[in-house]
Amino acid sequence: MQPEILEDGLPNISSFKEAEEAIKSRPKNILTPAEKSKINFGNIRSATAIALHMHQPLIPAGGGDLGTADVISNLKHMMDNPGIGDNHNASVFHWCYKRIGEFVPQLLNEGKEPRVMLEYSGELLYGLRKMGLNDVFDALKYVTCDHSARRAVEWLGCPWGHAVAPSTPVQDYRLNVKAWQSNFAAIFGVEALQRVRGFSPSEMALPNHPDTAYEFVKTLKECGFTWVLVQEHTVERPENGHGPENKYIPHRLVCKNSSGEEASIIAIIKTQGSDTKLVAQMQPYYEAKGMSRTSIAGKSVPSIVAQIADGENGGVMMNEFPPKFMETARESTGSDSPMMNATEYLEHLEAMGVTEKDLPVLQPLFQKRIWDKMASGGKKDVAAAIEELKKEDGRFHMDGGSWTNDISWVKGYQNVLDPINQLSAKFAQKVLNSKVSTDEHRYRNALYYLLVSQTSCFRYWGQGVWTDYAREICRRGMEIVDKDF
Repeated sequence: MQPEILEDGLPNISSFKEAEEAIKSRPKNILTPAEKSKINFGNIRSATAIALHMHQPLIPAGGGDLGTADVISNLKHMMDNPGIGDNHNASVFHWCYKRIGEFVPQLLNEGKEPRVMLEYSGELLYGLRKMGLNDVFDALKYVTCDHSARRAVEWLGCPWGHAVAPSTPVQDYRLNVKAWQSNFAAIFGVEALQRVRGFSPSEMALPNHPDTAYEFVKTLKECGFTWVLVQEHTVERPENGHGPENKYIPHRLVCKNSSGEEASIIAIIKTQGSDTKLVAQMQPYYEAKGMSRTSIAGKSVPSIVAQIADGENGGVMMNEFPPKFMETARESTGSDSPMMNATEYLEHLEAMGVTEKDLPVLQPLFQKRIWDKMASGGKKDVAAAIEELKKEDGRFHMDGGSWTNDISWVKGYQNVLDPINQLSAKFAQKVLNSKVSTDEHRYRNALYYLLVSQTSCFRYWGQGVWTDYAREICRRGMEIVDKDF
């Protein structure tokens, strides 16, 4: 693989062929038999799988003039302006990004079996390196690559630019996913990329429009992912439209498009709410401790409690997580309710003979109503069915689901979405149709601005400076595409 940051200062986000070849040639399992033997899967009652989501957006804030300011990490902006808001937490955030690389070796040296899944956006990784915070990478490389430690840490894929799947053009979402894989391999190596099997959608945003949801799953499968994390209130059972009957086992997410084509992937259900306290105080472990084995296709299996949270935000995560994680790893090791990572759990299921087809089926929220509307003869196509359902029920929407029902990534953001979609269309028309090599600077430069423009942060903080940032990034992207293509 090429270096993670190339000579022109841009991140390595387009070594697509190398990443694809690595995934095609990867071994079947991520854990060796010796690593799997650390947990007696046949005897445990339950398992706890926690994931830490880490992200800092890239923003045009490296200077006083928005039109010429350098694109920097929001973390650098925080460090440069400690007197604004909670920017004084920047140094703690820095520590949060590397501390798993400190905790895990300590616990392993004690003979304990910690487990944690990590999801870092490409924007964060690039921003950290650009800031010269190499200590973060030094700490993470050991637990990612060393044979004595890597069983404890599982990396999850994500969109490089922290794009939300329901409202990002499908071809751009695929580029986001492939860019993250390219960047990750450049940082941690091809072998580390080969072990990335799970996917964590930014904002837990799951598309529910049939065509977008189908393309979402198709992208993940074609990029080599075998499972995806989903929020429990964003999915439904196809037979009755209700939520999962047993949210403590893996499911099969099946998405059908308007042409009747289907794509499916294993879904691990993120339970409970979105409060960072749940992971910081290791609530999933205490929930799992009270659970028993359950069954899939007649086979007795341990229940799994899965949860993800921001790994740096909030005083509870910053201060209470370290001692609680250490305490839980020590207490759970050797118990009948250990910590496990999701792929580790799935590989044990497979060894028992449980296949993907044995898992109960889920689909994105509201889709049953679409298929019922069409089956009743009321409408002949998906678009017409959706429009009629919207008229019948003001709560019905195709904006997708996420970790919160309170925030829309679409409503009220037309002044951001229009420039983003214009840049997307121009990129597709001029860059993708140019057949230019993805290794060329002009391709990566245009792709970089396209991906940065699509970060959810530009729509999370409401109107103001963040929407100004988005429009400026789009302006620069349009200028680059017009000039270089």
